[in-house]
Amino acid sequence: MPTYELAAVGAATCWALTGLLSARPAGHLGALAFNRTRQLFVAFLLGLYVLASGTWRELQTEVLWLLFLSGFIGIFIGDTLLFTCLNRLGPRRSGILFALNAPMAALLGWLVLGEQLSGAAVVGIALTLCGVLLAILFGKRKAQLHEWETVKGPLWLGVLVGILAALSQAVGSLIARPVMASGVDPVAASMLRVAVAALCLTALTQLPIAAVRPKGPLTKSVFLQTAMTGIIALAFGMTLLLFALSGGKVGIVSTLSATTPVIILPMLWLKTREVPAPGAWAGAALVVAGMALIFWK
Repeated sequence: MPTYELAAVGAATCWALTGLLSARPAGHLGALAFNRTRQLFVAFLLGLYVLASGTWRELQTEVLWLLFLSGFIGIFIGDTLLFTCLNRLGPRRSGILFALNAPMAALLGWLVLGEQLSGAAVVGIALTLCGVLLAILFGKRKAQLHEWETVKGPLWLGVLVGILAALSQAVGSLIARPVMASGVDPVAASMLRVAVAALCLTALTQLPIAAVRPKGPLTKSVFLQTAMTGIIALAFGMTLLLFALSGGKVGIVSTLSATTPVIILPMLWLKTREVPAPGAWAGAALVVAGMALIFWK
């Protein structure tokens, strides 16, 4: 059974749901304040588990600095840029840009870690990525006018932010891969990575700079929505990704975790009541075919 690959798909599903739930609170608080609030909350929850279970003992000195670096690049920088992109371009366009972390991770895994991929896996990765791109590029009909399709600010700036978010995620995964392969508990690793990002964001938002300050007040409703996105995306999604990296190859895991834009299609349909275009479903079919090749041994 492809346990690690299924865990990567589970992470993608968590992030698809989070993409919908995050749009409103992220727009209300701003990317930095939203990300800080949810990461502080999740770091606290994971910290309670790690202390109670005793898995904190697995965080030895030789892996701490790698997890610190992975959290700083992959979560602090990557997530902040991702939600900045989400605020500018909406869930669909930010999804296609963030999906680029898959080929980036595959290339980095080959160059840095020397990971070898079978011919079927390479074809599967290519099909999956093409399906993701097709599902997003042709996932909108001309008649669709939902607010999530509105571009805020220059399009080129939103695209640049999305590409940098994808690169940060790929580099963060690459750094975490050898640590997770050594057998470190995924929840303990998630706690440390999220805590590092939360501390960095807290320090950043305390600076006397208007751009990093919260845009709106943290009401009870906004906090509950923000906390829920943190539990789904970080407590569950990130832990599933780290578990997948503990036994799966970076390229395959990153590709499967990048299927979020396809998984989000039926969710968007239910939320907006607007049916995705036929090209979106064709892309989803390519993703299924690609995943089948990746799972095939």
